[in-house]
Amino acid sequence: MKNIHVLWVDDEIELLRPYMIFLREKGYQVSPVNNGHEAINLVQQNNYDIILLDENMPGLSGLETLSEIKKVRPNIPVVMVTKSEEENIMDQAIGSKIADYLIKPVNPNQILLVIKKNTEKNRLVSENTTQQYQQAFNKLSQEISFVSDFEGWKDIYRKMVFWEMELQDSNDPYVDEILLQQKADVNNNFSKWVKKNYPLWFSAGNNDRPLTSPMLFKQKVYPVLDKHGKAFLIVIDNLRFDQWHVISAVLGNFFRIVDDDLYCSILPTSTQYSRNAMFAGLMPSEINKLFPDIWLNDEEEGGKNLHEEELLKKQHTRLGRKETLSYIKALHNKDGKKVVENFNQIIQSDFVVLVYNFVDILSHARTEMEMMKELAENEKAYRSLTLSWFENSPLFEIIQMIAHKNIPLIITTDHGCVRVQNPVKVIGDRNTTTNIRYKQGRNLNYNPREVFEITDPLKVYLPKTNISSSYIFTTGNDFFVYPNNLNHFVKYYKNTFQHGGISLEEMLIPVATLLPIT
Repeated sequence: MKNIHVLWVDDEIELLRPYMIFLREKGYQVSPVNNGHEAINLVQQNNYDIILLDENMPGLSGLETLSEIKKVRPNIPVVMVTKSEEENIMDQAIGSKIADYLIKPVNPNQILLVIKKNTEKNRLVSENTTQQYQQAFNKLSQEISFVSDFEGWKDIYRKMVFWEMELQDSNDPYVDEILLQQKADVNNNFSKWVKKNYPLWFSAGNNDRPLTSPMLFKQKVYPVLDKHGKAFLIVIDNLRFDQWHVISAVLGNFFRIVDDDLYCSILPTSTQYSRNAMFAGLMPSEINKLFPDIWLNDEEEGGKNLHEEELLKKQHTRLGRKETLSYIKALHNKDGKKVVENFNQIIQSDFVVLVYNFVDILSHARTEMEMMKELAENEKAYRSLTLSWFENSPLFEIIQMIAHKNIPLIITTDHGCVRVQNPVKVIGDRNTTTNIRYKQGRNLNYNPREVFEITDPLKVYLPKTNISSSYIFTTGNDFFVYPNNLNHFVKYYKNTFQHGGISLEEMLIPVATLLPIT
């Protein structure tokens, strides 16, 4: 336990000697003082962990002393000790941001409890959480070994994210190491399961496939529109489940979440494939076959997601939808502000689709900029940065406006991302894709044991640019590097957030339905 330093302020401090002896025997350092002026001077000169402050003192009162202390040390917890239970006294104290209060006479255990509650709360919670995780570790490890379907993996991933969030403030490096290793084990087993099952999802008559990108609108979006006659869909590019977890926590004043689910991004887990498939309601090779003027292969020049609105409208028509439809893409903050300005006009449509691109920009900026790497050096910081952006973004304002207009809301994404660590060597020609989580091309040279290979792309409905085209995907936290200039690329990409491959973070992604609180 840290040596907690208590400042005790009371005009009858000599009568409290037995209490101070009791606290010192418990390991606390106690500094006594009998007036407010001296207390303020000591606070200016020393760092205390907590202050016990008598409310009824001659000269400078407890409330006056409290006010001066807060000017010097606004974050220090102050416990007001008072003989009075008068409501106006307590209102003033609480309004001055006291941490707690005690009514005289007090006993030593009351003092001990209030100090523990206000100085050791985080440590005690952390220790208890760590103990609970250690107890759950073996059970979770056993569950990982026996997962046999997509619903099982959703359950495992939810548990892993829960523990990651619970332990994010742990100061125990041993627990951090265990959690990281368990995450690696989970992704290793998940990758093996995907390698075995992904090609089977596209076999004729297979009804056991999970909900994937092309079916998202049909199964999750249009039912909301059918039920309510109006809906607003927000697609936040590259949003992981843990990021959704922290964002959703601030929406409780405006919406209740009636369906909080995970669906599966297709491979490759990149915007070109997964988001086009989502908006088209078709797999990539089907888009390429039906709309060859829209689809661009990896090696072709031009933006790969410039035709989302057209693909969406084609799906809307193909499914016999009669609702009016609006599509908007916000690539920059100014685009979001424009949506706010034109909101009343936008919601004249029955169905509004808004693509918001900040999170994807954040992950790419982290790769390119040293400052962003420092700001988001790990998952906890990445989540924190996402939440900070969201709470101050036009998107949050738009969501509040949607709630005010009593419009049902669906929030989802196209894929997630994973923090990469381990380089995997690959050799390809100049037409090979540049993505470091997957490669598409011909004459690829790699170790088959290190990747998931698809040598016949058409079997999984991926475009085939020539007769020898194949796709390979990294798994877990691996990333592709070319042998030439190896050290440069390893240093440049290691610990960056990437997408395109196989991991829980990239493939199991949120889709939630929210109804306004009325």
